[in-house]
Amino acid sequence: MSKVAFLFPGQGAQAVGMAAQLHESHEEVQTLFSQANEILGYDLASLCFDGPADDLNSTVHSQPALFVASLAALMSLKKESPDVMESVAAAAGLSLGEYTAYVFAGSMSFEDGLRLVQKRGEAMQAAADVTPSGMVSVIGPSINEVHALCDQVRGEDIMQIANFLCPGNTVCSGHAAACERLLAAAEESGARAVKLTVAGAFHTPIMQPADERLAEALQGVGIQSPRLPVISNVDGQSHASSSEIKDLLVKQLIQPVRWEDSIRAMIADGFTHFYEIGPGRVLRGLMRRIDRGVNCDNIAC
Repeated sequence: MSKVAFLFPGQGAQAVGMAAQLHESHEEVQTLFSQANEILGYDLASLCFDGPADDLNSTVHSQPALFVASLAALMSLKKESPDVMESVAAAAGLSLGEYTAYVFAGSMSFEDGLRLVQKRGEAMQAAADVTPSGMVSVIGPSINEVHALCDQVRGEDIMQIANFLCPGNTVCSGHAAACERLLAAAEESGARAVKLTVAGAFHTPIMQPADERLAEALQGVGIQSPRLPVISNVDGQSHASSSEIKDLLVKQLIQPVRWEDSIRAMIADGFTHFYEIGPGRVLRGLMRRIDRGVNCDNIAC
């Protein structure tokens, strides 16, 4: 029998129109978005369904939007394939998606999760506004080669690997000037490098003002032990205690996302079937690069 895990996408997977069809066909999704609109204080449904894209792609809006859209996809799966819901034995989420995973696992309520995600997005945007910075996707080189490129261009700036995604796909973060140097150095080395359209250098110490604000917000949130393992981005392991979960969610802002390690740990634990639940197909693509022998279905919205 297949051992099943759910995966939830992170920032960058959003697209105008996401969850619109689910909203039309599922009363539960309509209720979900109504609750989200009230909590956030703006019309999230309209932003997800109609845009404009620039507003949806902003860190402040994209994080709550992805969180709610992924839960809408989860609702549709629960209604249409209850047997899959009953078979799931673990969950993980890429960066922001880890919050979706914890809500699915019963560690926090939808309301608390959405408020945290809103504050997280606002804090990350504020930290990015203080320090010009960014992220660069480097395609092709090994991890050691990417480390060497970061060392080559860092100088007095911050420049480091922020996302260990899959073999040959690494994301680096740092000060804006170092990002430009990395783009040039990668091209010179024969690698492909793309500057990402994000607000700042996520998963680096540049986000430290944001981690302080997130830690303060987490103090007022009741977090329960998850009913199934949720794999942390920080260390690729599951954790049961409230204090550990809160600590790791804070660390996640300034430490690298170890997605490949997380997936490999789950595969080693016997997981053979994964479901990417939410907008886009990024996680399915990463899975193919990590282990093509593992099944990964997409439950889109």
